[in-house]
Amino acid sequence: MSDLRTAARDAYIYTLPLIEVATTRQRGLGLGQTMGTITHVRNLATPKHRAVTTPNTDTLYSTAHIDLSAGPVTITLPPAGERYLSLALMDAYTNNFAVLGTRTTGPDGGTFRLVGPREAAEGWNLIRSPTDHVWALARVLVEGPHDLDAARQVQAGVSLQAPAAAPPGPYAGRKADWAEYFASAAKLMAANPPPVTDLGYLQGLAPLGLLEGFDPGRFSADEAAEIAAGLEDGRKAVRGGGGLGGGASIQGWSYPSAKLGDFEQDYGLRAAVALGGLAALPPTEAMYLQGQGPEPGKLFDGRKAWRLHFPADGHLPVDSFWSLSLYEATDDGQYFFWDNPLNRYAIGDRSPGLVANADGSLDIWIGNESPGAEREANWLPAPPAPFAVFMRAYLPRAELLQGYYRMPPLEVV
Repeated sequence: MSDLRTAARDAYIYTLPLIEVATTRQRGLGLGQTMGTITHVRNLATPKHRAVTTPNTDTLYSTAHIDLSAGPVTITLPPAGERYLSLALMDAYTNNFAVLGTRTTGPDGGTFRLVGPREAAEGWNLIRSPTDHVWALARVLVEGPHDLDAARQVQAGVSLQAPAAAPPGPYAGRKADWAEYFASAAKLMAANPPPVTDLGYLQGLAPLGLLEGFDPGRFSADEAAEIAAGLEDGRKAVRGGGGLGGGASIQGWSYPSAKLGDFEQDYGLRAAVALGGLAALPPTEAMYLQGQGPEPGKLFDGRKAWRLHFPADGHLPVDSFWSLSLYEATDDGQYFFWDNPLNRYAIGDRSPGLVANADGSLDIWIGNESPGAEREANWLPAPPAPFAVFMRAYLPRAELLQGYYRMPPLEVV
């Protein structure tokens, strides 16, 4: 493989998170959002929500895109009491540089000042972002349909005060040709300089000239073909990168890497998560476990009947909640809810009507066909096609974080 092709492959892997966040921002701005203003999504996600891959249907989302080159931003969180609340602050490379809320800042809310990397500022409530472009994503737990209005009241208390800023971009998406893709990636890197700890990796990208301002016109036809081939190599590598997993695979479940959500120099994991689990939280906040099915892409066949059995003493150890979500997979490696007759996209410890067995154990039934009237309360409907399942465990306890607790496998009935 030529140096130019290798550089193009590695550059795609490195820059895909930048492109995915920019694409998400542009999509939101196209729907009427404005820079520095928080938008509250007032309903739980459904199959119609396809702005971000692997959404949950447990929390209300609030989202804001910020450009700190315009000046500092004030963030206010409301008192949430025992209700789970988090506000993830992600830099342009999708690293969670701070997560505010239940686990970190406590149940009483507060006011915080967010500043850019070059801002001269200090104070106990100060949060400094590594990049000027920031994506803020809040999650507010909904206990069930009866709780939606109360959750919305808490959500409404999440607010931002930001100076006016022009929307960045536009930028090319991940499916663009090599010239458009790398031109946009270079602009995003210029606006959000990489950390010095990435310079060793970036030296390998030198043949492309990304850090000097990308000029596609300087490459010959043969060189352009090498870059295009390298870009496709990168796409294939990311699609096979494991998404939200990245760690050990045990008893049919992949466990997240300790670097999930704050990736350090694991650029392959960062890119795979940007594609298959954009905006994932760090494991200390939420653990994402992906079922490892036997079908291509580690999917499961919805035409079969599956069972997930929790023994009486083997329920997930969490301090907030757990939820099992089911998704249909797209050809390019993303996941979205499947539209089913029950309008049920996840089952968890707050699901109304969930029935435990007489001995305290719990069975969850998964498949396209109903498992029978007596089991339907515990049924997670699947399409008659390949599907993916993800277990979310919010505020996991030490035994789950440290690997003492292991999920039971999905079994064919």
